[in-house]
Amino acid sequence: MIIRVLDPTPEKTAPVGQKAPRLDTLRGKTVGFISNGKEGSKAFFAHMEDVLRKEYGVANVVLRTKPNYSAPAPAGIVGEIRSWDAVISGIGD
Repeated sequence: MIIRVLDPTPEKTAPVGQKAPRLDTLRGKTVGFISNGKEGSKAFFAHMEDVLRKEYGVANVVLRTKPNYSAPAPAGIVGEIRSWDAVISGIGD
């Protein structure tokens, strides 16, 4: 009997990205939330919006929910990110 052992390590390494520059303040900014759509994320993002508006002066909050919690955000949501100053991607159960 021959036993083959496979190495699951990918042959290619993932490209290294660059970190986005940090915001000096959240005051007057637009923050986007990308939710995975699970029930627990509703209360989480509602609380986050309240904190960001009251304590950090965030002007606008945009909430988008992925249609499938286990898949990447669809192109339409990803395309909107350019118009936001910051993004919070969250999950909840």
